[in-house]
Amino acid sequence: MTTVGILARPRLVQAGSLLRELVAWLGARSIRVIVEERTAGLMDAPSGGFEVAEGRAVAGSADVLVVLGGDGTLLASSRLLESSTVPIVGVNFGSLGFLTEITLTEVYPTLERVLSGEYEYEDRSMLRAVVRRAGQADAVGDVLNDVVITKGVLSRIIELDVTVDGTFVSAFRADGLIVSSPTGSTAYNLAAGGPILHPSLPAVVLTPICPHMLTNRPLVIRDEGVIAIRLHSEDVEVHITLDGQRGLPMTPEDTVTVTRSPRTLRLVKAAGRDYYEVLRTKLKWGEASRRR
Repeated sequence: MTTVGILARPRLVQAGSLLRELVAWLGARSIRVIVEERTAGLMDAPSGGFEVAEGRAVAGSADVLVVLGGDGTLLASSRLLESSTVPIVGVNFGSLGFLTEITLTEVYPTLERVLSGEYEYEDRSMLRAVVRRAGQADAVGDVLNDVVITKGVLSRIIELDVTVDGTFVSAFRADGLIVSSPTGSTAYNLAAGGPILHPSLPAVVLTPICPHMLTNRPLVIRDEGVIAIRLHSEDVEVHITLDGQRGLPMTPEDTVTVTRSPRTLRLVKAAGRDYYEVLRTKLKWGEASRRR
């Protein structure tokens, strides 16, 4: 590990002091530091000792990527990485921090372990969405959390035909549909009544949003299949959103396919903290302590 990239949420002014300390700490260990250009602007009177580049160049050059912010910042950063072996140290400055689980007090001990190669991590699976529209190039995007198809503000209930590997599954009549990875199962999927999946499971969840029929419940399927979605409604406003970061309109002529992406994302874990502890502490899931 010879190069560390640093990226923070835009306008995260409270990260300024940590950024200055972090650059000095890494420099004292002869580590090359590359800071994303907007992140560099958060440091008042920087002392130097680092390079500045745009986000994709930072992610492409780093052996380790340090992300300061919340889960949204980490999701945005995941679009910049092309390598599945670059570890991401997500430092929580947000309100929940389910993905950015490293606390401020854990930053330097965690980085010590990462730089020495003795750290815990999880490789999280991603999904790939492809939007096919006649006469246009395919729109392709990888997501860590979910692909969401939802109606516009003034639209009526929409109907979506869903197939898996060419086999008809259901015509969902609802406000929309969430196609979630195991990592994303604790995000919008959970808020919409979907199940929590352990992040290591090779699965995908199909969760309708406010379904018109009570029998339209969330469905868990294997992640090796090809999920195809077609809009069966006319004259409605419908949007496709990828990880809550990017969006585009959907028409009845479009086909959205979702498969497991060949990419994964390597998230550095806090030492001694397991997934179930994160569930209990972050989501207040279950009981906080064992019964004696």
